Amino acid sequence: MRTHSTTSTTDTTGARQGARIVGKGSETAAGPGPEVMAASTLDGDKILSTDGDEVGKVKDIMLDVQAGRIAYVVMSSGGFLGIGDKLLAIPWNALTLDTTRKCFLVALSSERIKNAPGFDKQNWPSMADATWATSLHEYYGSQPYWRSLGADDEFEGDHDVARDDLDPDAPEAGGVKL
Repeated sequence: MRTHSTTSTTDTTGARQGARIVGKGSETAAGPGPEVMAASTLDGDKILSTDGDEVGKVKDIMLDVQAGRIAYVVMSSGGFLGIGDKLLAIPWNALTLDTTRKCFLVALSSERIKNAPGFDKQNWPSMADATWATSLHEYYGSQPYWRSLGADDEFEGDHDVARDDLDPDAPEAGGVKL
């Protein structure tokens, strides 16, 4: 008998916070997964588009340290043995973990992924920049993950994704929250 899981966490507005999980679930997972997994077990996992094409592989998983959440998966696409590949940041909540096929699914066509904003390994974007992060979430059609943490829908001034306003008593060093 095949079971089908569709696990995800939603915030008070109903927006999905994390990656959905589909497939046979714990039947196919080694160890504690799939709800709680070591990030390293996902390194190199394939990412498939809605066309069923492999559009890349998981290169890194980026954490929002202050919020204690996964922010993005960095996908490596194209190239050969890491040479000439394009890197793309994909919002974590724009992905679905397929435990049966042991891959991630992204709800965009191969063509849309091919044209997605990307970067090379020598020129990473500032992932805490609110403008960059908001446009990235819009491209992937996902709700910005930080909005479910009680942050305002609009950023003010130089406010960034790190949401330094969540702890007004945090110590500062040179204007940077520690």
